[in-house]
Amino acid sequence: MNDSFTLDRRNGKIMGVCAGLSNRISVDVTLIRIAVVLLTLCALGPVGLVAYLLAGWLAEG
Repeated sequence: MNDSFTLDRRNGKIMGVCAGLSNRISVDVTLIRIAVVLLTLCALGPVGLVAYLLAGWLAEG
C-alpha cells in the first residue's frame, strides 16, 4: 500500500481522484466510482461534487 495519495491520471476518467484512491486503498476502481456517484446523488449532493473537485485540485499541487 502507498503512503500518500496521488492522482492516477492514466487510469482516471475525469481527474484521476477515484483511480488514485483505489490505488491507495487497494480496492477496484469501479467500486470506488460507484460509491462516489451513489454518495453524491443520494446523500451529499453538491457537497460531494465540491469535495471531489477539491480533492483533485489539492492532490495536483
